[in-house]
Amino acid sequence: MHPLKATEMDERPLLLFDSGVGGLSVLAETRRLLPHAPLVYVADSAGFPYGTKTETEIAARVPALLGRLAERFDPRLIVIACNTASTIALGAVRAALDVPIVGTVPAIKPAAELSETRVIGVLGTEATVRQPYVDALAARFAGDCRVLRHGSAALVELAEAKLQGEPRPIDEYRAALAGLFDRPGGDRIDVVVNACTHFPLVTEELAQVTPHPVRFVDGAPGIARRVAPLTEGQARPETPRPRAGFTQFGGAERHLAPALLRYGIDHAESL
Repeated sequence: MHPLKATEMDERPLLLFDSGVGGLSVLAETRRLLPHAPLVYVADSAGFPYGTKTETEIAARVPALLGRLAERFDPRLIVIACNTASTIALGAVRAALDVPIVGTVPAIKPAAELSETRVIGVLGTEATVRQPYVDALAARFAGDCRVLRHGSAALVELAEAKLQGEPRPIDEYRAALAGLFDRPGGDRIDVVVNACTHFPLVTEELAQVTPHPVRFVDGAPGIARRVAPLTEGQARPETPRPRAGFTQFGGAERHLAPALLRYGIDHAESL
């Protein structure tokens, strides 16, 4: 992947892609570092959720969909703001598209740097936490740590419900986390990796229900830092507001309007 040339003004957008609204956590960090970059956020709401799908389904769906989105929006860069899609389909997307692609990986390295007990929790979707890619990250960056994993589809739904303006009882968060902290060694976890971009959206709720204090880390700041140099030095067009698109646009997506506004998005459309 090579930095984009800055020889002339390039008004093509940065395209951020997720199965749902989790990638808004990445959009927020990207806007913080690149406030003048034109952004398009796309949620594959017709395919949501990815975390309960098979690897075969995701490997077939994501490259094909991103190919169509690349034709439609002509982005100068694509961010796959989804751990599940990245850990399964990142290589195939890079092979298929002649566009710089930035993926999302579980923040195991920073978690290992922070952990004092050397016991780390990885909280993601079921599809993400079982990937060999996560094994490789743990071996490379947390070899002296015990890494406990838990996949939760419920937390993804809780994050979506929160942004749709329908917050759920706090006990549902407690139940979703029980599978991590109730594991042998769970009482020694001191850092939890939010290995799903949805989960930073509910960190406040998660912090309320952990059985003991822990630190949460996620990959959004690192993704934004990776994106920044790839567009460094480019001329920027007059700053537009980010816009959003959904592969299925129904009542649930319309209920997201107030939340999207909090992220600077005042226009959403069906794709």
